[in-house]
Formats: sequence, C-alpha cells, structure tokens
Amino acid sequence: MTTPHPGDASDDHPGDEPHHHPGGGADDLTALRVDQFLPHPPAKVWRALTEPELIAQWLMPGDFRLEVGHRYTLAALPRPNTGFSGTVLAEVLAYETGRMLRVRWRDAEPGNSADWTITWTLEPEGRGTRLFLVHEGFDPDDPAQLMAHKIMGQGWRSVVLQGLERVLASL
Repeated sequence: MTTPHPGDASDDHPGDEPHHHPGGGADDLTALRVDQFLPHPPAKVWRALTEPELIAQWLMPGDFRLEVGHRYTLAALPRPNTGFSGTVLAEVLAYETGRMLRVRWRDAEPGNSADWTITWTLEPEGRGTRLFLVHEGFDPDDPAQLMAHKIMGQGWRSVVLQGLERVLASL
C-alpha cells in the first residue's frame, strides 16, 4: 500500500493549504499519522533523525547509517502483550537529504507478523519544521497488531516526539 507523502498536495504553494493527510484518519487501523511542529530548522531535525548517537537518545539505540539498503537493528524493551521481541530489524528504503527518510521495521522474532514502513517527512515552516510521521503496515485482523497500533499511536505522540524535542533543544 502506498500513500501520498504528507504535504504533496501543497508542494506547489507551500502554506496555501492546511496540513492534512489524505485518508488514514483516526479510524485507519493500518497506519498511524503524526503531524508535529518543531521550533527547530529542518537541518537540525534531519540530524536528529539520521545521526545514530542522536537517534539512540530519542528513539532506540542502533547501528543506523544513511544509505539505501543498509540493514541495522534497534534495541527496545520487549512488549509481550503485542508479541514484540524488543529487537527491530530495520532497513533504509529511501531518503531525500533534509526532507524524507523511509525505513522498514520488522520484529526479529520469526513468528511476529509486524512488517512496517516508517516515513518521516520534513517541511520548513516559519523558523521551524513541520514533521510528518507515517507508520504503515498494521494488520487490523491481527489482535497483537491492533494492540501495537494503539500503544505505538500513543507512544509516537508522547514519549518519542517528546524525546526528539528534548534532543533538539540540547543541540
């Protein structure tokens, strides 16, 4: 499943249209969408999204490298209620320097069906950055993935983005 990049509709006239996500509203159980303004320039946000030592401070430690096809692991706490092993097998799928990063996340546990795509899109806005996160690939027919959708929806908006803001403020 592919979805338009957030902001694609307004690329010709930045600021002319409200920020919204076509489809995939709150009732979309296959994806999570987050739209967050950060009072930091895009280059600073990009650093936090792509430098391994910074990623470890707000997301999870791992051996990330900004290179399409690079496979790496991220370490987190296991979540038995969702079947999450605590180890994410990740791969860089695509990027546009300073604008977009797309990665694939799979659980290291062979029986876990999680196979997600995470896309970060940055748009300059005033003196800051509008950060869009699209986390796709949830299976609404899988009870463990429904639980993961609920937990991660809350986690992206609270814990993760708050951690990102703390890291940005310290740079």
